[in-house]
Amino acid sequence: MDMGVQIMKYKIKISVAIITKDEEKRLPACLESVSFADEIVVVDSGSIDRTVDIARSFGCKVFIEEWKGYGSQKNSAIQKCTNEWVLVLDADERVPSYTKELIFESLKNPRASAYSFKMKHYINNRWLKHGGNWPDWHIRLINKNRGKFRGEIHEKWITNGTTEKINAHIDHYGFSNYAEMVETMNKYSTISAKELFASGKRANILTPIIHSITMFIKIYFLKKGFLDGLDGLVLALLKAGGSFFKYAKLLELQRGRF
Repeated sequence: MDMGVQIMKYKIKISVAIITKDEEKRLPACLESVSFADEIVVVDSGSIDRTVDIARSFGCKVFIEEWKGYGSQKNSAIQKCTNEWVLVLDADERVPSYTKELIFESLKNPRASAYSFKMKHYINNRWLKHGGNWPDWHIRLINKNRGKFRGEIHEKWITNGTTEKINAHIDHYGFSNYAEMVETMNKYSTISAKELFASGKRANILTPIIHSITMFIKIYFLKKGFLDGLDGLVLALLKAGGSFFKYAKLLELQRGRF
């Protein structure tokens, strides 16, 4: 059944909220996958590529704002949506047709204020099936009046209502190569260290070592990341490295060197 027909049949209006920064390569496929939405709101934090032009060419409502952190930026996009139900996506995510159908089915008589989906993660178009990457449930469909995102990084939707799972997935094309993963690890470890420092957390010289070793064992062995071959090994090493540098940078902050 055509998605436009479903919207008319169920009389359901859905908004999509996306935050962007230099996403000209990945944004078009994301927008094409949510063409069923009643409106798409894009909050851009100063792209210097064609991201904003692409968003406008798809008919999106575009707002340009300074970066406030992942949680605050997404909250800003959600607040600008006119519909009660909002699908919150990143520019590197895609909504398959089957998932769209289940979204409309769930919203015919919603039993929760937020819904989570399985995330199907890819590295250079290769699906990561192990290491804790599948199924990896994340809230993406929310009643905007029943909660908000919290956290500058690895933000979480906090609702005053209930949450349920929709047994469908969203495709996540997060990284095209290993170099992008290294850049992200470095950026996220810096943000996380600053969050830890601001919250009063402190580390000693053993903290980075212990956390990184524990993380590698968890991802590569306990969660069977080794079954994903080289991708699994690289991911486990990078997550371990991210944990190491998060606490190493926290030590630098404690010493006033960062």
